[in-house]
Amino acid sequence: MKQYELVIFDWDGTLMDSVGKIVTCLQSAAVSLELAVPTEQAIRDIIGLSIDEALAVLHPESDHSVHAKMKEGYRIQYLELNNTPSPLFHGVEDLLIELQQLGIKLAVATGKGRSGLDRVLTSTELDRHFSASRSADEASSKPSPEMILQLLNELEVEASKALMIGDSIHDLNMANNAGVDAIGVDYGAHNKERLALANPIAVISSPLELLHHISR
Repeated sequence: MKQYELVIFDWDGTLMDSVGKIVTCLQSAAVSLELAVPTEQAIRDIIGLSIDEALAVLHPESDHSVHAKMKEGYRIQYLELNNTPSPLFHGVEDLLIELQQLGIKLAVATGKGRSGLDRVLTSTELDRHFSASRSADEASSKPSPEMILQLLNELEVEASKALMIGDSIHDLNMANNAGVDAIGVDYGAHNKERLALANPIAVISSPLELLHHISR
C-alpha cells in the first residue's frame, strides 16, 4: 500500500450525489428547446466532461448557438427550477477530515465551471478542506491530464505520490494520462465494470472505503 501526499477528487458523483439532478436538468433543458431528449445513460456517460464537450456529444447535430442556449437552459434548471436533492454522499466529510489528519493534501478536479464549483464548495462548507482545485474553465476537459498536471505543479507533488478518485471513466482516464494512480467509485455515473476498463487500482462502493487503500 502506497503513501500518498495528495488525493484529488472529482466532484459530481464522487463527493456529491448530483448525478440524478444533472440528468433531469439536461433533459428538461433539451425539452425547453425542442431538442431530442438524451437518455439517462447517455447523460451519465458525459458526466465529468466540460459542459461544452458534453453538449457536443449529446447534441452533435446542433450548432454553437444552440449549445449556448442549452448551457443557459441547463444553468437555469440547475440553479432555479429543478428541486432534485444533491446531498454529499454519506461519510464524505469524515473522509476528508481523516485524510487531512494523515497529513495528506486534498484537491478537486471537476468538469464543473469555476462559478459552479465555488458555489458548491461554499454551500457544503467543504472549501476549508482543499488546498487547491481546478475546474473546466481553467484546463482542458477530461480525459486530458491538464487539470491534474496543474495541481501537481501548484502543490509541488510528484505524480507517483498522487491519487485520483472519480466515478467516471473520464476521471480514471485523466489519471492514466497524467501518470497518477486512480481509484473508481461505483456509486456515481459509471458502474464497476465500466470503471474497470481504465484499470484503476481499486473500485470502492462508499467514500470511507477509500481509507482501506491509504497507507497510515
